[in-house]
Amino acid sequence: MHDASPSSAAAMAAEAPRSQSRIDAIDAARGAALLAMASYHFTWDLGFLRLTPLNAALTTPGRVIAHLIAGSFLLLVGIGLVLATRNGLRWRPYLMRLARIGGGAVLITAATFWFMRDGYIFFGILHCIANSSVLALPLLLMPRRPSAVISALLCVAFILGSYTLRAPLLDDPALGFLGLAHLPPQTNDWVPLFPWFGIVCAGIALGQLGLPAFLRSRVAAWQAEGRLGRAASLAGRHSLAIYLVHQPILFALVYAVVSVTGPNPNAGVSEFRAEFEGNCTRTGGSTEACRIASQCVADVLRREGLWGSGIPYTLEQRAKAQRFARQCYEAAEGTASPP
Repeated sequence: MHDASPSSAAAMAAEAPRSQSRIDAIDAARGAALLAMASYHFTWDLGFLRLTPLNAALTTPGRVIAHLIAGSFLLLVGIGLVLATRNGLRWRPYLMRLARIGGGAVLITAATFWFMRDGYIFFGILHCIANSSVLALPLLLMPRRPSAVISALLCVAFILGSYTLRAPLLDDPALGFLGLAHLPPQTNDWVPLFPWFGIVCAGIALGQLGLPAFLRSRVAAWQAEGRLGRAASLAGRHSLAIYLVHQPILFALVYAVVSVTGPNPNAGVSEFRAEFEGNCTRTGGSTEACRIASQCVADVLRREGLWGSGIPYTLEQRAKAQRFARQCYEAAEGTASPP
């Protein structure tokens, strides 16, 4: 996920300090969001390791789902911050929680920089949560009503600002954490402050406005029972640990499968055809001829062993692939035979 990928996503930091009484419903909601996150990451792994013809996680619906999952976690972060400080801010639990989240963020950056340097995570969801927890401190220290109003205004400002605040200065890679550059950075999980701190503020506003009524409700009094309820609540209480270990486990499992079965023979075909057609039409080709040629080229490259190796082409292979592309286009126009 390049942004809120999903990506995405795992706002482990919503957990309240153990010194405060837990609310099973909040933990269970966080656990349900964790399940959605793990399902999304599993889908991404299948596509990335080419076990499926299309990486559904990177399609438009997949990105929408990733944003919804990330948004649900960050909303719970804001609510969790209000719940954790409802009896006043206790600095030791707060700083311990911040240290756990910050440490997890550093670990994610180090691990991804080591294994996938081209798309390492420098400001993913844990980074966003750690920074949001610090930025939210003034809102947590002020009275409930002013906090709710200012949090709501900040929510609107950060969401709208992500669309309206643009300047050449903000394109500097060092400011990538803001989310205001014209082009997103190359990273596998990007959850910048704009607009995502706005979602945390929305959670704070909801928490401040609805906390008294919520604490008197049946939902707050609900106790997790049954295997499903207890499992969801337990997962929500240990969300940071689950976030840190789930993706390496899922990735290893999918990698083991693809090592035995090999990749799906149609993996990447849809993406390749879409990219080929776009390049073809931009250079003056007709839409119909480019569409036909894209399928021809994909078929020829697979037939000739030039597909899906993951190894850059040699000069000879590149020339061969370009020749096939030209022949396929000429065949699509009816001026030559297909290769």
